[in-house]
Order: sequence, then structure tokens, then C-alpha cells
Amino acid sequence: MTQQADVQATEKPQARILIKEGTVISNKMDKTIVVAVISLKKHRIYKRTYKQTKHFYAHDEDNACQIGDVVRIQESRPLSKLKRWRLVEITKRGSGIVPVEEVLAEADPDLTSESAEE
Repeated sequence: MTQQADVQATEKPQARILIKEGTVISNKMDKTIVVAVISLKKHRIYKRTYKQTKHFYAHDEDNACQIGDVVRIQESRPLSKLKRWRLVEITKRGSGIVPVEEVLAEADPDLTSESAEE
């Protein structure tokens, strides 16, 4: 009886590994992506279901992700002030369409400032 109790006490409990799936909304930082994870919650009093969006900073070692990709991220040790998640896999590639404002800003910064003044 005491041997079983000792064995159970020495075994480490399994660490819970959280895995979330979301959409990449930013990849402008080096080796870092921002993933938006949408979850459905139920209001405590009114019992209405609503969407909650949370942003997670994740480590992307190869800079492989693009905006719009659906990715799976896994919880890890703290990598920086904000990064506590690691990219596991890219589930679905996005369309790769970049907004017009970003293309204009890269091509000629003066174009965007003139249109903002008008």
C-alpha cells in the first residue's frame, strides 16, 4: 500500500499542452506572427452566445507564414515579453492578397501621405 503511494508521489503529472487554431493577422516582425483566435462564449446571465477574439504572438522560426494563413500554435516557455506560443503547422494557406494601402506605402510613401491630406 505504501509502495503504491510512493510511486504515485514520485511520478510527475502530465503537463497540459494547449493547442489553438487561428488566422495570421500580422507577420511584419522578424520570426514572429500575430494569430487571431476566435472562440464562442456564452453570457452568464443572458445565455446569448457571442464571439471573442484574442490575439496571440507566436514564434515562426522560418518566417513561413503569410497574412490570412490558418495556423495551429502550441503553448511554450516564454520566448520574449509577449511571445508564449510556437507555430506547430500551417493548416491552410491564405490567398496571399496584400491590401492596396500596404503596396502603395512600400512603393512610394509620398503617395499615401498625399491621399491622406486630401
